[in-house]
Amino acid sequence: MFELTFLNPERLWALALVPLLVVAYVIVVRRKKKSGMRYTNTTILSRVVHKQSQWRRHLAVALSLASLVTLTAAWARPNGVDMMPRERATVVLVIDISQSMQATDIQPNRLDAAKQAAIAFIEALPAQYNLALVSLSGAPAVRLPPTLDRVMARQAISTLRVQDSTAIGEGIYTALSALQMAPLGEDGSLAPGAIVLLSDGQNTAGRAPTQAANEAAKAKVPVYTIAYGTENGYVDLDGKREPVPPDKLLLNTISTMTGGDTYSAESLPELERVYSNIRSEVGMVPVKKETTALWAGYGLAFAVVAALAAVSLGARWP
Repeated sequence: MFELTFLNPERLWALALVPLLVVAYVIVVRRKKKSGMRYTNTTILSRVVHKQSQWRRHLAVALSLASLVTLTAAWARPNGVDMMPRERATVVLVIDISQSMQATDIQPNRLDAAKQAAIAFIEALPAQYNLALVSLSGAPAVRLPPTLDRVMARQAISTLRVQDSTAIGEGIYTALSALQMAPLGEDGSLAPGAIVLLSDGQNTAGRAPTQAANEAAKAKVPVYTIAYGTENGYVDLDGKREPVPPDKLLLNTISTMTGGDTYSAESLPELERVYSNIRSEVGMVPVKKETTALWAGYGLAFAVVAALAAVSLGARWP
């Protein structure tokens, strides 16, 4: 949500003049109408006094007031928000490797397609970003601690193999612990962190995912979730066909609680687009920036147009 703030808000008192000027203008217009009614021979009067355009006069006044408002805002030194690239960050990629990732509703199967998209994602991350990898199963594990080495990251992703169960909550806890492994910056602080969690099924083990999401929210670590796979996906386990639709509601709850975003992907191209969106969000940070010059420019533009409108009132065009 956009929030406009001012470095010198006490100067906004000048805006109190605007309603006073509006009231004064209305009074003047009404008095002028009353005085005009005293002259009954308007034919002779129109030959002597050029009739002014009412809408141009109102426009000139409105633009003048708009100029006053914007120049006052500029005087108060407004702050806007610019999206600036992060200098450093740590991204923990959590990839579901449960048995449901063998489903072939995404070719060649969910896991192989997820690996392909994940490798493209990490290669597009800024070089100064640390990347960690966590495998999500019944026993989540840090497969790669935070590192700048993209070759090691590709190798770690390539070696992922399916395992039993899905402990989404434990996966988030493991990702939070991986963030603590990141190297400190020159000022001795950890880089901002984010978790990207891809899952294609429901939580079946471990602590509650919402409990883990609450811990992530306390640590101010957003969790971006990807509900991966189609509603019709299935796997054959022990001679029995099991449907494996993603739990979109749970993943949306996790992202909402932590300040991240939630996505759905039902194909490899969709997953690649999702990763591209997440990369943009993680890589940019809102930074307050003084926008006095911009508001002053608006005020000048309104003033120029108001002046032209005022000049046109007195001009007699052929």
